[in-house]
Amino acid sequence: AGMLHPRDTPSRERRELGGLWSFRADFSPGRAAGFAQRWYLQPLRQTGPVIDMPVPSSFNDITQDPGLRNYIGWVWYEKEVLLPARWLQGSPSTRVVLRFGSAHYYSIVWVNGVQVVEHEGGHLPFEADISSIVQGGPGTICRITVALNNTLTPHTLPPGSIQYMTDKTRYPKNYFIQDTKFDFFNYAGIHRPVVLYTTPSVYIDDITVTTASSEDIAMVQYQVSVVGSQVYSLSLSLRDQEGQVVATGDGSEGELKVLNPNLWWPYLMHKNPGYLYSLEVRLQARVDGVQLEDVYALPVGIRTVHVTGSQFLINGKPFYFHGVNKHEDADIRGKGLDWPLLMKDFNLLQWLGANSFRTSHYPYAEEIMDLCDAYGIVVIDECPAVGIKLPESFGNKSLQHHLAVMEELIRRDKNRPSVVMWSVANEPASELPPAAFYFKTVIAHTKALDPSRPVTFVTNANYALDRGAPYVDVICVNSYFSWYHDSGHLEVIPLQLTAQFENWYKTYQKPIIQSEYGADSIPGLHSDPPLMFSEEYQKAMLREYHSVFDKKRKEYVIGELIWNFADFMTDQGPTRVLGNKKGIFTRQRQPKAAAFVLRERYWKIANESSCLPPVITSHSLFL
Repeated sequence: AGMLHPRDTPSRERRELGGLWSFRADFSPGRAAGFAQRWYLQPLRQTGPVIDMPVPSSFNDITQDPGLRNYIGWVWYEKEVLLPARWLQGSPSTRVVLRFGSAHYYSIVWVNGVQVVEHEGGHLPFEADISSIVQGGPGTICRITVALNNTLTPHTLPPGSIQYMTDKTRYPKNYFIQDTKFDFFNYAGIHRPVVLYTTPSVYIDDITVTTASSEDIAMVQYQVSVVGSQVYSLSLSLRDQEGQVVATGDGSEGELKVLNPNLWWPYLMHKNPGYLYSLEVRLQARVDGVQLEDVYALPVGIRTVHVTGSQFLINGKPFYFHGVNKHEDADIRGKGLDWPLLMKDFNLLQWLGANSFRTSHYPYAEEIMDLCDAYGIVVIDECPAVGIKLPESFGNKSLQHHLAVMEELIRRDKNRPSVVMWSVANEPASELPPAAFYFKTVIAHTKALDPSRPVTFVTNANYALDRGAPYVDVICVNSYFSWYHDSGHLEVIPLQLTAQFENWYKTYQKPIIQSEYGADSIPGLHSDPPLMFSEEYQKAMLREYHSVFDKKRKEYVIGELIWNFADFMTDQGPTRVLGNKKGIFTRQRQPKAAAFVLRERYWKIANESSCLPPVITSHSLFL
């Protein structure tokens, strides 16, 4: 089945269900009271105390209850809605679909007490056709109940484990904790929009688009799948940003020819970045003597991607990633989608001169990806395979789930011009023997699903021991010289970083991205000479790295992504002061001194490599 993003069209309506939902955490010892008592069969308020919970949002930081902030297990959400009468009348009947942008981590959904969908995974959409359940006539209440479990196991993505503390002299009865091998807080909840949307009973289920271009002509190949009937007709129109039709086609598979195309270019690589056409697909079918029509409009960017032994090419021109790693993370809302925060982040990316980011360490919201497509921000799209450290996480059970997650991710993002590369993992224990077969299989599967994009994973293993690196198209390596080892010794960076690049390239002859580097800094903490955790140390570390980047980007280094765009929350620990402080912006999106260092650098790189007029940045007073 397809997973087209819900859009309002002449044949489709959508209704967002954001706002306050009823919420109840199951604090029973086994976290199973909700299932034993079948809370889904009645309004949640009748099962016991409930509170209001905003959706989308993480539930962890909304209340003053420390037990809820660190809660592990099943929580329950409920929303009662009335559907428009026009959705429930007419023949043939309208198809009504319930869709979740994401919910972390394992979800079971009921509508009016009937289970409609079950989904594993916290960062990708899932949906259910609920037409047969809600066709009770106008005025029928639609009660949506969600049971959500944030427990992670060695076979989930990301993996984790539950540790039971049985020493009764040290821990209360039934005490357990969630152990993870990743460095961000395991926020949970319904994180992205919940939507009801309609389609006709015969509908466009999926669209797949790939593009190719030469100097004055582009080809847009398309495939359209239809569900509900074997007898139908399809017509397609490709429109430019002025609404003019530039190409037409028909049938479920074909090719559109575009003369003098406007190519999709990254930010700062062209005067008109992020150019999007609109592919309008129109379906005609006849059901029970009634003529049906379904219309869907898909944004399309025309661009090509190619990797050589030392370059990354977009539309045939060398592209250098100068960008960031991010997190979906903010005060109070946790990982919940928040439009003001999104726009602030994208304005900061443009101010910074960043042309790219990696979705560390999980797929980001579709709304974020839409902005990347429109603004020309290049994306390395990463699945949630972070913290794969235990040998048991490389077994067949984990592998099968990993393959399924890649299918879901590619199904969702395959048509996005901003997505130029898939990342199948971050910092796995790729030196372990089973990692070779594991990553060979995951990468081959990913390429079979999408032959048009290169594939990587992000490593911090030794170049001589990494068993997954032979199968990637681009080497992405993380390193924190003078931070996690040789702490405080900035003078070792040039030697160690140069050796890192030369060893990787000599071994694999593949282009390299420095996918993470950085240092924690506490805003307002100053030290001269630079000492760790001061803003001066963060600046000094960046400059040491940059001096090596400037030498190696003339050869085979194709990118640098700072860790991190902004400070973010982590589990509590003796090395984390209210989270990870490696951001160049605070968690509230205020710049540290390092932000100005990076801004000067990124605009300088952009001016060197662009045909655009030089951009003068007005930040010298802050350096």
